[in-house]
Amino acid sequence: MHHPPLPLTRDLVLIGGGHTHALVLRKWGMNPLPGARVTVINPGPTAPYSGMLPGFVAGHYERYELDIDLVRLTRFAGARVILGPVEGIDAEQRQVHVPGRPPVEFDVASVNVGITSDMPALPGFAEHAVPAKPLGPFASRWAEYLNGSGPASVAVIGGGVAGVELVMAMAHALRSKGRAAQVTLIDNADALTATKAKAAATIRQAMTDLGIDLVEQTSIARIEKDQIILETGQHVPAAFVTGAAGARPYDWVADTRLELQDGYIRVNSYLQSSDPAIFAAGDCAHLSDNPRPKAGVYAVREAPVLFHNLRAALGAGEMRRYKPQKDYLKLISLGGKSALAERFGTSFSGPLMWKWKNHIDQTFMKKFRDLPAMARPDLPRHHADGLQEALGNKPMCGGCGAKVGRGALQSVLGTLPSPKRSDVIPLPTDDAALLTTGGARQVMTSDHLRGFTDDPVLMTRIAAVHALGDIWAMGASPQAAAATIILPRMSPALQRRTLAEIMATAAEVMGDAGAAIVAGHSSMGDEMTIGFTLTGLCETDPILLSGARAGDALILTKPLGSGVLMAAEMAGQANGAWVASAFRQMVQPQGEAARILAGAHAMTDVTGFGLAGHLLGMCEASDCGAVLDLDAIPLMTGALELSNLGVRTTIFDDNRAIAPDLPTGGKADLLFDPQTAGGLLAAVATEQGQALCEKLRNAGYPASVIGHVTSKPGLRLQS
Repeated sequence: MHHPPLPLTRDLVLIGGGHTHALVLRKWGMNPLPGARVTVINPGPTAPYSGMLPGFVAGHYERYELDIDLVRLTRFAGARVILGPVEGIDAEQRQVHVPGRPPVEFDVASVNVGITSDMPALPGFAEHAVPAKPLGPFASRWAEYLNGSGPASVAVIGGGVAGVELVMAMAHALRSKGRAAQVTLIDNADALTATKAKAAATIRQAMTDLGIDLVEQTSIARIEKDQIILETGQHVPAAFVTGAAGARPYDWVADTRLELQDGYIRVNSYLQSSDPAIFAAGDCAHLSDNPRPKAGVYAVREAPVLFHNLRAALGAGEMRRYKPQKDYLKLISLGGKSALAERFGTSFSGPLMWKWKNHIDQTFMKKFRDLPAMARPDLPRHHADGLQEALGNKPMCGGCGAKVGRGALQSVLGTLPSPKRSDVIPLPTDDAALLTTGGARQVMTSDHLRGFTDDPVLMTRIAAVHALGDIWAMGASPQAAAATIILPRMSPALQRRTLAEIMATAAEVMGDAGAAIVAGHSSMGDEMTIGFTLTGLCETDPILLSGARAGDALILTKPLGSGVLMAAEMAGQANGAWVASAFRQMVQPQGEAARILAGAHAMTDVTGFGLAGHLLGMCEASDCGAVLDLDAIPLMTGALELSNLGVRTTIFDDNRAIAPDLPTGGKADLLFDPQTAGGLLAAVATEQGQALCEKLRNAGYPASVIGHVTSKPGLRLQS
């Protein structure tokens, strides 16, 4: 008897990818709560770890070493990730608002978004400075400035521990680069008031040794290009200005109608806000029962309690109180590989303290770099022959990676009888049918995708663009669409939420393409599948596969690699930034590209059979061949690296068998990579190739001329 997955009944939404939520996700992956659907919302695919920021600024760490990969972490946790900034929470409607998508509904939510250190009230800050938080944009801007040349001038605003660590790290990095630099720390009061006298003296001496100018008890009048003007009238040279003072909550928190303390979300000892269904942790929260300073150690220590209490709020267990420690170990970087450790008024400094700090930081990050491998269930002791071979050694792919192979499909379709209706024109080599109704010519197609992301909005965008590809490839204008949706088992409330997200997104994408959603069918199954049946109208003769001519230039409008990237992501092997970039490519509509290529002799969209399979289909229909310039074929970021590691899709071997004469290895393997919502492949007059590519690139498509059509059958690579 088949045992389907347990139904989903409650939505838990984690707002922000801060340290607390990252640890909660790791614990969730090892002990998920059946019935709970977890969603993480974060502006980008990674979350920087603040403890290693001074080390990165000083040059001790590479940029990637700071980042917790949230895409990979959410895959491990069985959660869905939404990449976008939160702009509000409607506590009454139980909704989170993210630009560019329908509201995300929740039963229980948690906020762990950190704080910002921008200074909107300081004249010139927005135009000429970069806040130290959020960390991601700051780290990128600093790396760009550090890698410049010539004399440098840097100023840090704020003389607390964070500002002091940053200014010493900057001074050390510029000295290591051999750049003459004026480095200044400015505070409108006394610096280092949060440390004891002995520790403060040690830090002040370290700043002096690094040549840092310390300006205290002085306010800033304004910031201008390359300088800061103090209230005293003094001009401080500063081509790079950052602020580590005045850290504050994000503006949208004030509109949540939750109880706040100085703008921070007030939480009780259970980490619950004034709304029991909304929790908060880390720097964005104020511990009303036991107020504590903003420090990462508290965010980390809150994680086990938050994990337990979120499960309790979803129906599993009783709440547990969080009891923060009274004091904590402060480890302060001193620029070079030296640090100061202070607790209970006692401090020690030197290289040994830096090694200790580095060990603590690396141990924390190792939790996310080396996620536990979840073992696959063993096969039953007794099973039919061929089961192991059919199962393979990797998870089944989603998207076009889960398609049936071209050989099996063609052998079955070849047995079907020819249409007997006079208004149906058979196009055996094309992916859409041509219908004639009165004087109108209408194309019709259908496509669906097995989900490879649990975000229904993103999956719908990709599935819609993918299905529209056949209409665009024939030079038709999209007309009408019917949606076919299979949802995983879930409660009626979650069915409504998920269908609302899917249909709102489908209507938007189809509407932008010029088509109307006219019907839909839905059911529940083991996993999410989204598809569309579409019609389009041809004002002129449709562009077919059979029109390519010897000498034609071959144009590809999108890079290859979505198959290998999605296969790696589903296996927890892909870099989250690569995956996010691939998603951006997949959701790009091809309508404008199709209009630019309206004069093509032949055109198709590159999807499940890979570039080689779809090009061969064009060549066979046109009784010709093609030569490909492998170097000219664009690739998605990370695709080649993953392919070289041996990452393959479920359908790769079938696609490879389509063109056995082509070489294998390296970039050539990506010719057989199945594409989801892939680009258009067009055969155009050779003299028009470069001009059309220029138009496509101006329209936002990374198009390239990747080869040419030949009179000799078969596919070959340019020597």
